Amino acid sequence: MDFTFSEEQQAAAEAARGVFADVAPDAVPSPALTTGAVADEFDRALWARLADADLLSLLSAEEYGGAGLDAVALCLVLRESAKVLARVPLLESSAAMAAVQAYGGHELRAELLERAGRGEVVLTVASSGRTGHDPAELAVTARQEEGEGADWILDGVQTAVPWAYDADYVVVPAHTAADRTVLALLPRGHDGVALGEQFSTSGERLGELRLESARIAARDVIDVEGAWEWLRDLLTTGTCALALGLGERVLRMSSEYTSKREQFGFPVATFQAVAVQAADRYIDLRAMEVTLWQAAWRIASGARCTLPVAGDVAVAKIWASEGVRRVVQTAQHLHGGFGADVDYPLHRYHAWAKHLELSLGPAAAHEEALGDLLAAHSLG
Repeated sequence: MDFTFSEEQQAAAEAARGVFADVAPDAVPSPALTTGAVADEFDRALWARLADADLLSLLSAEEYGGAGLDAVALCLVLRESAKVLARVPLLESSAAMAAVQAYGGHELRAELLERAGRGEVVLTVASSGRTGHDPAELAVTARQEEGEGADWILDGVQTAVPWAYDADYVVVPAHTAADRTVLALLPRGHDGVALGEQFSTSGERLGELRLESARIAARDVIDVEGAWEWLRDLLTTGTCALALGLGERVLRMSSEYTSKREQFGFPVATFQAVAVQAADRYIDLRAMEVTLWQAAWRIASGARCTLPVAGDVAVAKIWASEGVRRVVQTAQHLHGGFGADVDYPLHRYHAWAKHLELSLGPAAAHEEALGDLLAAHSLG
């Protein structure tokens, strides 16, 4: 296994750094200072710049105007986006596009991929289930009417759908009576689809998606085994990349602050207790990084290993959910009063970190899932 990034992957990361260079996280109000969403919609101007830099079509094939890159390249770009808390649906739209390309029909690919790559169409994914704790594919039922190419009927509720009020399409996993999972692309304002306003810990507006006999054309439903599992793993790995980028920026903020802040005539960074805490968080970040690239490489390469890719994704989630929390908590401690100041940028990083931690779920649950995989393998 070679973790050296290709020239194309490094070029994508460099382009992302250029686009995000002028983004200021402290320009957006802190959630503690708002009574609703921090903004009415995502950063459309930044979205347009990402499109101009061809960063919205990283995973799309050249025939659809894309770069034909992989999950590793996407995670490199997401890592850069999290360092500035970029308010764009880059992960959700990119992952949905990749699923459409890999599993969707020709008509659906031709309809969506080029337009989405140009930033004209925005996609998101409903992946939180009914409560945020249950499998997303079980929150909605899907049944196909009789006849070849007949419409599908969807019923159910998906909670905490990111960018639901801004996206043109929401990809919804749903289970059938035959215990299969399908992916339905729901257009905004579709009959039988309603949204209820929700808010994340980062202050972003989410949507509770309510489906009541929503009729979806067959061409807009992906009924391919493994499509949802692949999309779910890509979304989760991308979230781990966001956690890594955020954590790296926060540790740098801590380093810069403690190098300037003096006590007893010396920078507090020279105190052993401060240095040890910072070193522990650096170890967390390196563990987050190596487990992230392992999971992204498995998704990108499709390599067959001892355990299924779900095992590598579980390990990445364990480190990301625990690591990002520890990094931000230590940063708040080392910043003293500034760590709790809602006017200081660190407060927004803390809010985003908590949202990412909740999105990933508790490490104990992932450890249990990993244990089940290991047990199943040993019995097999």
